[in-house]
Amino acid sequence: MLRQLTHFIELGCCLLVPAILFGAIVTVPNTSTLGDDSAPLTVEELSKIFEPREYIGTNKKPLKYRLLKPMGYEFGKKYPLLVFLHGAGERGSDNVVTLKHGAREFANEARRKQYPAYVLIPQCPTDAKWSDTDWSKDSSELPEKASDSMQTLKELIDEMVENAGVDSDRILLTGLSMGGYGTWDAIARYPGFFAAAAPICGGGDPKTVYRFTGLPIWCFHGAKDSVVKVNRSREMVEAIKKTGAQIRYTEYPDVDHDSWTATYANPEFYSWIFAQKKSKTVE
Repeated sequence: MLRQLTHFIELGCCLLVPAILFGAIVTVPNTSTLGDDSAPLTVEELSKIFEPREYIGTNKKPLKYRLLKPMGYEFGKKYPLLVFLHGAGERGSDNVVTLKHGAREFANEARRKQYPAYVLIPQCPTDAKWSDTDWSKDSSELPEKASDSMQTLKELIDEMVENAGVDSDRILLTGLSMGGYGTWDAIARYPGFFAAAAPICGGGDPKTVYRFTGLPIWCFHGAKDSVVKVNRSREMVEAIKKTGAQIRYTEYPDVDHDSWTATYANPEFYSWIFAQKKSKTVE
């Protein structure tokens, strides 16, 4: 499928508090730094590093996104792909506000040298969702169909695998809040597609966990979250445990909704997620 081939021809510190265990495997994070003393990148600098793009899928609805290429990119080489799903506050069409969370950590020069990879940050349109679920409910069911944004995103990833040197065994997914819901939705909707997932302060359908048993998952949530109840993550962790599968779960005792800043600043998060591969999972 070549309709978007031109997209790819162009490709040439917070400390983590101790985790609380809820029937899951938990490791106290290593908060050592990468030795990069440079000042944090500005939004303007990030806008130059993350290339602005747009993809139109079969539903004819455009999906704007930002793409970070692997440092030292070599044509013909396969690279991991880290997909980041933003929260509700970053929806729109400016293709800039999505750089607010996570992007600075993903663009860290020392980290990019250590883990050469594509980083894909799509932007969900205003009033749309990654997963068409009701956030106000104490629990939820997986929607029958993928949202328009999720459908287009999946097609974009498929095309990157075909045309942009993405390693299909190393497609990694993470997301926060609305993106956390989207992460749980995607791994249930496309079983066997991702190599690892890290949902942050989101929720999913506990009845779907059998679809992704064996998938390496590290889930994060703040115990005092007033936006997405912490029980949304706890119920997914418990449901996974009942299948006999393992999951890493970090719950921050004194954190409200922002459980992503510490997570994405933690070097152990990257050593864990970039170690995962579908043909060889790493605990």
